[in-house]
Amino acid sequence: MVPRYARPAMTAIWEPEARYRIWFEIEAHATEKLGELGVVPPSAAKALWDWWATNPKIDVAAIDAIEAVTKHDVIAFLDWVAKEVGPEARFMHQGMTSSDVLDTTLNVQLTQAADILIADVDALLAAIKRRAVEHKYTPTIGRSHGIHAEPTTFGLKLAQAYAEFARCRARLVAARAEVATCAISGAVGTFANIDPAVEAHVAEKLGLAVEPVSTQVIPRDRHAMFFAVLGVIASSIERLATEVRHLQRTEVLEAEEYFSPGQKGSSAMPHKRNPVLTENLTGLARVVRSAVTPALENVALWHERDISHSSVERYIGPDATITLDFALARLTSVIDKLLVYPERMQKNLDRMGGLVHSQRVLLALTQAGLTRDDSYRLVQRNAMQVWQSDGQLSLLELLKADPEVSAVMSAQDLEDKFNLDYHFKAVDTIFARVFGE
Repeated sequence: MVPRYARPAMTAIWEPEARYRIWFEIEAHATEKLGELGVVPPSAAKALWDWWATNPKIDVAAIDAIEAVTKHDVIAFLDWVAKEVGPEARFMHQGMTSSDVLDTTLNVQLTQAADILIADVDALLAAIKRRAVEHKYTPTIGRSHGIHAEPTTFGLKLAQAYAEFARCRARLVAARAEVATCAISGAVGTFANIDPAVEAHVAEKLGLAVEPVSTQVIPRDRHAMFFAVLGVIASSIERLATEVRHLQRTEVLEAEEYFSPGQKGSSAMPHKRNPVLTENLTGLARVVRSAVTPALENVALWHERDISHSSVERYIGPDATITLDFALARLTSVIDKLLVYPERMQKNLDRMGGLVHSQRVLLALTQAGLTRDDSYRLVQRNAMQVWQSDGQLSLLELLKADPEVSAVMSAQDLEDKFNLDYHFKAVDTIFARVFGE
């Protein structure tokens, strides 16, 4: 975790004290149910909860010192609690194994992280929607292969982003449900030394579902799915960030990141206004995606368990969620403050002498009786002259002067095909599909 790209709420989930508090709750809830079942004295759970009610500070350094000797983190924690609570603490962890605590805790942390990320996506969706509605009918050029294609609106560009992040949200909700399971099944997951009712009790208290078969570890396909979804969200962030970066290029300059008073763009060139935030988002997306392959490789463990996944998850759990949380918040701010230049959009639309209307003329010529091949040839012949003139010539005027075109289409008919508003007649339909309004 890099503090520069971290926010407090998400970072707190992965702090050692937060992890140990979840460990304690798992152990105390399990002991509570064991007491109800008559396996341990009910006084054991009471002693644990009474101690907990005093809101003790988790002494991370003391636990670390014990672990330095035991070389086992869960045993170190249990030893520390036992010294704090007293004799009743000996009934903790009855019939349980370390993975019951570790895996269930990880899933609690991932669900907590998912809740923050879902809220992040909601904030981003709200910002995108506001700007999309604002620019619903702002004309701009659509580009394919980076080349002028046909007119669109800036609102439609943002509507596409909204629809994409709405899908990201749905995937994240599903991934949260997928990973929100609990395993308290003991060695190799057979419940030989612990009643399944204990697992059900702990799961209910923690807001998790029972893992159907946990072979001592919770199956890592669940976690692979979770991190894969984070990777997809990161890619969607990069897609929108890349669009902003392209639109901010000097030759385009249709939109740009907000440049605050006193901000400096370059140590050498005082005139620079660089897309530093969206470039940063592109890099952060790579970091989040880097967690996906290790998570997929964690699925294949030896037999009922090994710990090859453990070291990986100690990295990717905090790093991927903390980085994505930061990236979503940063992108929300970028969109919220994005500077949009409709006049420049219109100037770019007009830059190539009406070439953006070529398809309408092509279709009209076919409807006028020419073959598609002849229609394409006639339009392209005139379009290439405009292209070679760098937009100084007018496609409309060249077509009017072309005898093969004027033989089948009047000047008025041709002018009708250069109406910009024609391209926007379905904007309401698309917005209704995206925003449900």
